[in-house]
Amino acid sequence: MPNGGRYDDLATFLEARGDALLRTAVLLAPGREAGEDLLQDAVERLLRKWHKVDGDPEGYLRRIMYNRAVDGWRSRARRPEVLGLPVQAAVADHTSWLDVRLVLMAALELLTPRQRAAVVARHWEQLSEAETAAALGCSVSAVKAATGRGLGVLRATLTRDTECAPKPSREEAGL
Repeated sequence: MPNGGRYDDLATFLEARGDALLRTAVLLAPGREAGEDLLQDAVERLLRKWHKVDGDPEGYLRRIMYNRAVDGWRSRARRPEVLGLPVQAAVADHTSWLDVRLVLMAALELLTPRQRAAVVARHWEQLSEAETAAALGCSVSAVKAATGRGLGVLRATLTRDTECAPKPSREEAGL
């Protein structure tokens, strides 16, 4: 980065919001490494247009991440990646919350790109319908439809996958 104070605001912003942005990127991408790559790509694109960003850059950066994630899903659908050995499933033990997370991540991969982006924005990022529509560049009704359909797929998938799974006790669930 060039010095001279041009990017001091960006460095401060990334220091404050970087972890939250990385968590969102990991949910949008098919794994931690892909999430890190997605966030890095979004920050690079933000740097190219940094002189045009007025106010808070978070919305601009999140929109870049959503759009790049959708582009990635589309390209993987056309050209699936073959990377080697399949990932081994986690063994159920006292780390049942890790198992739940793996099931949830697998269920998110079943959603269409638009549904996944809408569900992540609405329920992980806690954005309103209007904020989600602005971030995704679509109408509020499209956000409602994508979120509803996505949640329906998740409910059906998670109900089917977890019928045989052991239920955590109230203590394990933190209740």
